[in-house]
Amino acid sequence: MIKVYGIPTCSTVRTARGFFKDNEIEVEFIDFKKTTVGCEKVDKWLKDIEISLLFNNRGKKYRDLKLKDLNLDDEGKREWLCQENMLFKRPIVEFDGKTIVGFDEEKYKELFIKEQN
Repeated sequence: MIKVYGIPTCSTVRTARGFFKDNEIEVEFIDFKKTTVGCEKVDKWLKDIEISLLFNNRGKKYRDLKLKDLNLDDEGKREWLCQENMLFKRPIVEFDGKTIVGFDEEKYKELFIKEQN
């Protein structure tokens, strides 16, 4: 089962979910506003993804928390991700033991459409 993590109001998450729906690919959606992922999941994702791709340093929550002022290293970013879901870049998609971040239509077609044929 493909899992899509994000928030329903995020335009990139909506685009990714639309891609799956349009291509009749069933996914499980995990809403970051309702489900906290915690350190165990963060550490799992960090095995597949660099922290710079996972940590959103351009979002509202990052600015609201004034995290730029803290000049966080990778461990500091990891600690914040463990406690604040709104700091993740979105969507995060888990499938076949892999994890990807963001939406790239060509990459999604390559990864998910061929699996359906």
